[in-house]
Amino acid sequence: MAIPTANVPSTATSGSERLHALDAVRAGALLLGVVLHATLSFLEPRTWVVGDVSTSPAMNSVYFVVHVFRMTLFFLIAGFFARMLLHRRGTGGFIRNRAVRILVPFVVFWPLMMVSTVVVIIWAANQAGEEVPGPTPMTPSTFPLTHLWFLYWLLMLYVAALVVRGIVVSLDKAGNLRSRVVDPVIRTIVKTDLTPVVIGAPLLVAFLLKDDWEIWYGVPPAENGVVPNPVAVVAYGTAFGFGWLLHRQIDLLRFWERRGLRNLAIAVVLTGVALAMAGTIPPDGAEPMGARKIVYAVVYVLAIWAWTMALMGLAMRYLSKPNPRIRYVSDASYWIYIIHLPVVMALQTAVAQVGLPWFVKYPLILLVAYPLTLVSYRYLVRYTFIGRLLNGRRRKGESAEKAPETTPPVAAH
Repeated sequence: MAIPTANVPSTATSGSERLHALDAVRAGALLLGVVLHATLSFLEPRTWVVGDVSTSPAMNSVYFVVHVFRMTLFFLIAGFFARMLLHRRGTGGFIRNRAVRILVPFVVFWPLMMVSTVVVIIWAANQAGEEVPGPTPMTPSTFPLTHLWFLYWLLMLYVAALVVRGIVVSLDKAGNLRSRVVDPVIRTIVKTDLTPVVIGAPLLVAFLLKDDWEIWYGVPPAENGVVPNPVAVVAYGTAFGFGWLLHRQIDLLRFWERRGLRNLAIAVVLTGVALAMAGTIPPDGAEPMGARKIVYAVVYVLAIWAWTMALMGLAMRYLSKPNPRIRYVSDASYWIYIIHLPVVMALQTAVAQVGLPWFVKYPLILLVAYPLTLVSYRYLVRYTFIGRLLNGRRRKGESAEKAPETTPPVAAH
């Protein structure tokens, strides 16, 4: 993902190199989805189609922490790379690329993942001696996008970005408003550490206005419904838009790099406070409006952005140099995420009734799921038409670092 334009003071983000750090963060956000979904069978109380005989509040805590920041981080990077791609390829090239990398995989893989997930659900119910759950009535608000909902959302955000950009360009043909007003404002926000306050403010308001907000779950899930829920629209749309604006001034990432460890410490503390307030076991029902809801919403929003800034900054500090292994895993991460859910569910089902503690079974699921999906990428995807669809052409014998500068997948180059 070469950077076409920007005056950046470091070789890590120079115009001739890939942003290796952001490659790594993008891949990490996708791969954390496996970590998150693997916890679901061990949560208390049971909310997942597969219920393990061994559960633990520790698994609740893992889910809680990962859920705080993962998708905000992902959509921030998605917005960043979306603008990069638009400026590299133009509007027509952008649309064609996103159609190939996002729309086609969604159309092709959604039915495959849906069918395989249903098969595992039936197996899980039979294994546990439970009645197979009946189908949910299909409506615009219940349509099951599965874990591939993020592809649907990316398509919506791309359309919105092109519409907004078209309006802005028509009103600001010379670019003066953007260069003299928008860019300085964004720069001030980042330099003065106001990102969590200013960029997080819309989400804070959305949380407080949601009467049925179940605080433990943070941003409401988006895997069901072709009509997005408003809180998620605010959360992920804001992150995407901010990422888009950050690409106008790539050197701003250096401010997060210098403050990475500090922001990580802040993120850990804020997340600890939020978890202490919400409890390791999700409370029943929504939180009523009051001081507790307001304080929790403030802490939660600040934690989201503290994590996002910390992980972006730490990646810039420690992962900016080319690394063939990280590049390879980054290439594989799109495929791994697409196919992982039925794989994880099958592994959860296989061990659900086994009399072993959760701290044995949970790592075991990950130790099988990651290698299995990575091997499938190597032998079934990387050098096939599927690999060309997801990541662009790769040739056997070609090292990861010498691979051509294609336009990968999701958050995408």
